[in-house]
Amino acid sequence: MQEPSEEKTDNSKDSYYEEFKQVFDHFPKYHTKILLGDFNAKLGREDIVILTIGNDNLHHDSNDNSVKIMHLAIFKNLVVESTMFLHQNIHKYSWTSPDGKIHKQIDHVLYQVI
Repeated sequence: MQEPSEEKTDNSKDSYYEEFKQVFDHFPKYHTKILLGDFNAKLGREDIVILTIGNDNLHHDSNDNSVKIMHLAIFKNLVVESTMFLHQNIHKYSWTSPDGKIHKQIDHVLYQVI
């Protein structure tokens, strides 16, 4: 499964996350599940989901992919670990534009403790 980029259609993104939920449900029943991925999600600092995504994000506003990953995290009782702990900005971003001027935090670590 390849994560949809922000430019993909809503139907493509919805299909991906529906398939992701189905695959997640078939993971073995362990006490901890850890997901690593390039989710192409710029998670913002919206107060409504602070317990799920934390407050140490590189971005202030979420993009469409981040809304989908937040819904997935809430629905599956996941926490986005990559935005929970204080880091310097240089350690947060996982993508840099070719000219080196734009940085994005789009790779994330999600976990679930049962």
